[in-house]
Parts: sequence; C-alpha cells; structure tokens
Amino acid sequence: MEHAVSTDRQADTATAAAEEPAGTQADTADAEDRADTHGPGATAAAPHGEADTAAAEERAGVQADSDGFGAGTADAGDPADAGGPGSGPAEPHGEAGGDGPGEGEAGEGGPVAEPPVPGRGGAGESPAGPEDDAAPEAGAGAGVDGGAEGGAQEAGAEPAAGGGLSEAQAELAAQKIERERIARRKAERDHPVEAGAKLSGKAADLLAAVRAVESGEKPSAVYFDEAPAAPRKPAPAPPAPRPAAPAPAPAPAPSADAVDAVRAVLARGGAPESLAGAVAAALGDGAAEELAQNPWRLLAVPAVRPTQADGFARAVLGAGSGPGDERRTGVLVGWLLDQAGLKGHTALEAPVLEKALAQYGVPDPAEALERAIAEASVLVFHEPLGPPVEEEGEEQPVRVLVGLEGAAMAEESLADGLARLAGTFGGPADWEQAAAAAPDRSTAELIRAVAGHGLVTHTGGEAGRAEPLALAAAARELGLRVWVAAHAAGGPDAVTVAGLLSGQEGPGRDADGQFALDLLVVLDAPQLDVESAAALVEGVPDGARLVLSGDPGVLGSAGAGRVFADLLAARACPQLVSRTPDPGPLGELVSGVGIGELNQVDAPGKEVVIVPVQDAGEAVHRAVQLVAESVPRAFGIPADSVQVIAPGHGGSAGTRALNAALKERLNPGPGRFGGFDPGDRVVHVPSPGRALAARVVSADAQGLHLDRAGARIVVPKELVESQVRHGWAMTAHQAVGARWPAVVVVLPGDAAQALSRDWVYTAFGRAERHLSVVHGVDQALPRAVAEVLPKPRTTRLAGLLKALAAAGEQPEQ
Repeated sequence: MEHAVSTDRQADTATAAAEEPAGTQADTADAEDRADTHGPGATAAAPHGEADTAAAEERAGVQADSDGFGAGTADAGDPADAGGPGSGPAEPHGEAGGDGPGEGEAGEGGPVAEPPVPGRGGAGESPAGPEDDAAPEAGAGAGVDGGAEGGAQEAGAEPAAGGGLSEAQAELAAQKIERERIARRKAERDHPVEAGAKLSGKAADLLAAVRAVESGEKPSAVYFDEAPAAPRKPAPAPPAPRPAAPAPAPAPAPSADAVDAVRAVLARGGAPESLAGAVAAALGDGAAEELAQNPWRLLAVPAVRPTQADGFARAVLGAGSGPGDERRTGVLVGWLLDQAGLKGHTALEAPVLEKALAQYGVPDPAEALERAIAEASVLVFHEPLGPPVEEEGEEQPVRVLVGLEGAAMAEESLADGLARLAGTFGGPADWEQAAAAAPDRSTAELIRAVAGHGLVTHTGGEAGRAEPLALAAAARELGLRVWVAAHAAGGPDAVTVAGLLSGQEGPGRDADGQFALDLLVVLDAPQLDVESAAALVEGVPDGARLVLSGDPGVLGSAGAGRVFADLLAARACPQLVSRTPDPGPLGELVSGVGIGELNQVDAPGKEVVIVPVQDAGEAVHRAVQLVAESVPRAFGIPADSVQVIAPGHGGSAGTRALNAALKERLNPGPGRFGGFDPGDRVVHVPSPGRALAARVVSADAQGLHLDRAGARIVVPKELVESQVRHGWAMTAHQAVGARWPAVVVVLPGDAAQALSRDWVYTAFGRAERHLSVVHGVDQALPRAVAEVLPKPRTTRLAGLLKALAAAGEQPEQ
C-alpha cells in the first residue's frame, strides 16, 4: 500500500518522498505502555511476548528483577481467557533473587513455566506496570502531562520545600476515602447479585418508581412529571479554587520489629529477605504470623509468582503443602482476579477462572471457586444474557461472573451515581440563548443536550475538544459554577482528574464531601477507570450536570474497567458526536486509522514523513537525528518540543535505548543524581496510571527536584528508581492526553506484534504539526490498523446500566 507521505532517508531534510508509514512493537509494547504509566522499573531484558506480565507488574509499580526469586521460573504470558490468543513465549521471571525454592522447579501444582493468567493479552492491549524491558507499553491509559515540560530549569536551582502530604499520598488518601464509602454498601450484599439488582439511592428510587407505575399503584406523573428541584442561585462568576481539606495521613510504615519478624520467616523458606518490607506493608499487623500459617500469602507482593510461592510454601510447611491445599487455592483465586484487574477486567467469567485454576494444578477448580465464594473472599454475580424471557417457566440465560469486592462495589456505586445524576439535574437556565450563540452546530447541539439532561456523553477527535470547552464557557456566562477536568494538565482552563479527586485542584468539597459546582465537564473520559469514575461521580452533587467527553479510538484506561465505552454501549444518556474533523494531513491520516484504514494522504508541508530503516540500530540513529537536527531545522520546532514515542521500553530500539541515545546527544552528563542530570527530560509516575512529564532541576538529601510546568516536585530518593525515568522517549500509553508540536514514532522490526489500531491511533494523534515515522515493520503497520483491535475487557457496568434502562422502559400492564 502506497502512502503519500515524505520519506527522509538521510533524516536531515525531513522532506523526501514517502512510501509506507511504519509499524511498531507488538504485544510487548502495548503491555509495557500501560506498565509505564505505573512506574518505571526493572532493567532485565525480557522477550517481547511477555508483554502482559511485564506490563501488569509495571502497572503495579514493582520491579520484578529485584523482587522475583525463582531464577528458573518462567512466565507464559498473560493471555486473554486463560491461554487464548496473545500469549507469548515463556521468559525467565526474575534474575536478581537468591537461590530460593522454586528455582528450576514447578512447585506444587504448577509447571516451571507459569500458566497464562486469565485476562487480556496480546496485541492491542494495554496492561500495565513499570518493569520488564520486553514488556510493551505498560502505562496504558496513563497519559503524560504534556505541559509538564515547562522549560529547563537552571542546574542547582533549589525549589521551595513543600509541606504536608505529597501529591501521590493525597491522591491515594482520597481514593481510600472513596473505597471506604463504597465498602459501606457491602452490608446489602448477602446473595448473588443480578445486573441491575442491589442498587441503592436514586437508582433504587427510580426502579421502585418504574415498578409502581407498571403495577398501577401510582400514575407516572407522580414520579416523573413533578417539577425539578429549584436550581441553585447562579453565581455571578466561577469561584476561585478552595484549598483542599487536609487528607488523612497515609498508613504508617511497618515497624522495624514487624519487618524483622517477616524477614525471619522468609529466611526459613529460602525467599529473598529483601521482600520483608513489602510483605509487612502488604499484610499489615501480624504479617509474620500470617505468612508462617499461609505461605502463599507471599503473592500479596506484586513481583512474586505462584511457582515461587509454591516453592516457599514447601520449604515452610514441608510435606503438608500440596496443590489442593485450601490455603493455596483461596489465595490463587484472589491473585488471578488481581492479575485480571491489571489487564482491565473488573470481573471474570466463572469458567475462565476455573480454567486458570486448573492450569495452576488445582485438582478441583470448581470446588475451590465455590469455597472462595462461600468464604466471601470473592463475589459472584448473575448477569442476564439477551432479552428477558417471555414464556412462563422458561429460564433466563445468565453468565456467572466472579470479582473482587473493590471493583464490584465501585461499578455498582458508579451505576447508582450515574442514574442519580440523570434524574436530578437542576432547573432551566437560558440555555437556548447560549446555544444560539454557539460557534458551530455541534457545539449548539451539545449545549441543548446539556440543557435538558443531567448526564451527557460527547465523542470526537482532537478538534472536537473545543466543543465541551465552548460549552463550559457558555455555562459560565449563564452564571453557573463550571469546572473542566482532563486526564493530563491541559492549561489554565482545566484541572486534572487526579487533582480534583485528591482535593489539590478544583472547587474543593462541602461538608458532605461533594464538589461545589453546577456543571462538570470531563475530557479524556476513556482514561477513567472504574474506581476513579465512581469517586468522581460520587462527588458530583444532586442537581449538577456531568458531561463525559473523549475519543473512543484512543488506548483505554490504565486501571480496571471501560467506563466510557460501557456508558456508550448502554445508551444510558444522550450521546453527542462531534462533526468537527481533525484538520490537515495529520487529521486525515489519524481519522483513517480510527476506521481501520491507513490512507494515502497528501502532505505538501511535510506534515507526515516516513523514514524507512533496516534494523534497530538505524532506528535509534534516525530518531536522534530527527529530534536534534531535522525537525528543528525544517519546521523551526525546538528539540525540547519534539516527543519520541515507541511501543515498549525494552529491546534495542525501546524507550530505554532511545533515551540513552537522546540524552547523550541533547544533555550529556555523568548522571550524578541517581542516573539523572540537571536539564534531563523525565517522566514521573507518582501513582499507578499517572505519568507526568517533567525536567530535572537538582538533587539533595530530600530527593530529586523536578520542575513540572513551573511547579516544583521533590521525589524522595528512595522512590526515584521506581518512579522516575528519562522522558525524551515514552510509550503511547504514557502519552495519552498530551500533544506536542512534533512527534517521532519509532517502529523497529521487533515491534510488529505490539501494534494495534488503538495504539497507532494514539501514537499518531499526539502530533500537532509534524509526524515522523521511523518505519521498520514493513506491512505490519497497515495490517495492525486494519485487523488488530483491542481485546474486550470483562466488566459489569454496561449490564447494570442496561438493566436499569430496561426497567424504565417496561410497558404498563
């Protein structure tokens, strides 16, 4: 397939005639991308097929190289549906541990190669976690705060020391509060839950109202025709952000005595004593006793694999351990669901989970699962399949889903909250006048939809982002309190979702914990995971309106769930589609990718340039030339405004190799601050799912000082290795939500299997003025765009929303 883009063979003119756009690294890249968003990490190289596992570990923010201890153990990958397509070749798990049990042996009930973990695997996916070299893009969904580049600071400039909790601590504390709020609903749950059942609050009221109308108890007007609550008194101007209430202190670190006690148990089982702190933190008080009684609880440490835990258990328990040990099977059920969550699932179908248990040598998987359900360590749900049955006595087909409490309760809380907002929006304002003054038809339609509904979705490309921003401006003119939240820092008109949830940005919360606003517009909605979305919706007060806007074609969230896609699929509210096309050759190229076509585009201004390469070494060389010479000379774009995007961290042309070469060219230095020098571009991952672009300023006893869009950040020295990596090159998952004047996408030959339509769409769409594609994957790129779709995630939100909608549409009897 010929593509009308320019080829820059010499990489110094960026103007030659082009042939085919390029491809990228396969399964690996995608997984690592999501992983990255969760934190940089390990350094040991891993084969690309291990993408899912590495990515999952990276999302967890762990370093398998240092924590893993069965050098002979190998992971089989984490393909979807326990062994479905997408599994990669086995790879040695951790090289850095001691010679603990499990080395070179299977452990109880498990082969030397770890069985695949149920969940999404393979090309087009976005697992997560920092770790593995070979792992593909793990930062799935964790976009970079593009504005964080903020300009280089002078070496040695000392930021002002900030007091109080760090940004990451505040965010985690806010999430903890929301999880506790959601957990209070657990008391309602003592039977298997059907989709749409066990709702509370407004959602339950709506269902009750529908049933009352259907039964003839009350006319529909009693419920649905009554006047809405009086609107809030319009504010003359949007209020200034209020200071956030102090977040609760983070959980205290385990005591030295607790860590020493755990270290003794680890030593008895031959496991690396370096795991003691992580085990004590994960298991809490009594960790040593708990670990001694149930050695498989070692799996609470993200870097540990089941075969390693099996070996440890044999050493601690002796002949008393076996593959059917109830302690082992109970921990395995939870661990498999945890791993599925790292791949985006909020639940798994029971047969999938049983198959995975069997692959780990559990003799009776069905019994093991039933025991876990009976002990309430996991929850079971019955979700109806197809339309309701009409024949009396005919059974409704259902699928049985199993999930962990956190994600399950978050999805139900989210469904409850969305229904509440859809039914309680405030009274009329002069929306029609605002719609008439809208700059275009799409914006006018969006304003009219918001005028009549409390919950609205909006989809569109980069150009379409102007429409919800215009809506926000119009609502402010009407005197409403309006806030815009985006995944990454988007300028003075928007706060970040993470900052809003943590209380560090936005309007602050009232005594009931809700935001002081009338309209919340959320951009980059596909990046919302189920827990963040539940917390966000919980904070929107009755009577306020919520608009969720985003591009469905980009990579999905780093965390579990597919909130935006499920909301669209459920058709639970008005859906507005932007008519504003992305302009120019770049817009035409990206729009084509979104529908599965790698179209020929005319690029007279060299907006798109293809640079063919033969091997990874040439790919790195060309990328450095483009950033340092060709793009600045041809387009006047400084090197600091050019972003390199690659499918994964590992390999000869992954982000690590690219960053090393780019640093040597653009900011050479000895790496005197833990591998970093003043002026280095970096990516900071303060918490899973967030990747923030920054620049190194200095370092001292407090840690590494960074500048992010003018804001100073101090990363404690003990966290630098796990949270900071160089950022001239990053993965597409890290780049979600940000854009740069120029982007160089590097697609070496070993990246072919990592490519998928959403990865290419995301990577190409990060460029505003110019895109160079360093192309070494031949036909893998057009094939990925046409054929490789992201694998589905197993979630419950769409079913919950559809059930609620179906209940409201039942005809009167």
